[in-house]
Amino acid sequence: MLSLKDSLAVLKKTKALLEGHFVLSSGLHSPQYVQCAKLLSYPKKSEEFCKSLSTKIKKKFKKIDIILSPAMGGIVIGYIVGNLLNKETIFCERVNGKFILRRGFSIKKNSKVLIVEDVITTGKSSLECARLVKKYKSKVVGYACLINRSSKPSLKIKDKNIVSQIKLEIPTYKKNDLPIELKKIPITKPGSRYLK
Repeated sequence: MLSLKDSLAVLKKTKALLEGHFVLSSGLHSPQYVQCAKLLSYPKKSEEFCKSLSTKIKKKFKKIDIILSPAMGGIVIGYIVGNLLNKETIFCERVNGKFILRRGFSIKKNSKVLIVEDVITTGKSSLECARLVKKYKSKVVGYACLINRSSKPSLKIKDKNIVSQIKLEIPTYKKNDLPIELKKIPITKPGSRYLK
């Protein structure tokens, strides 16, 4: 398994951990941003991350029937993890602001579903996936991500249900509560919800 030190080194080497002033898809502001797409642009390095994550998943969750990932960020990670665990892997997409299953995907009733993402900050996307799983009368066994950058006040799901390759303590701030040094840096909106 990759150590915390090795994981951080990979994130920095692939320029997946950025410094600046970022507005996250949650609307919170942060001095750092994790751009997993940069990590995923190096297949061997991202596979190392996913192998390590898969080992942790096997230890934590004994029974998984299917893996569900939110588009776009979770698709590649879900696929790699699904391949390593030999599990069916599907993804959901936003249509009119809500996650749905398309492309012939479905979840069989009473399935045990693992939700796999790239990064968890507030858990908003993961919870939207969980609501979708419930519609199919199935159960979420837990959540897995490459990077867990959540903090207690902003996290909407139970931290003990999350397995991650690396946990990063990155501060987040509300728009009206920014530190002076962060106010001086121009804002970047890097999240997928802001992409045109």
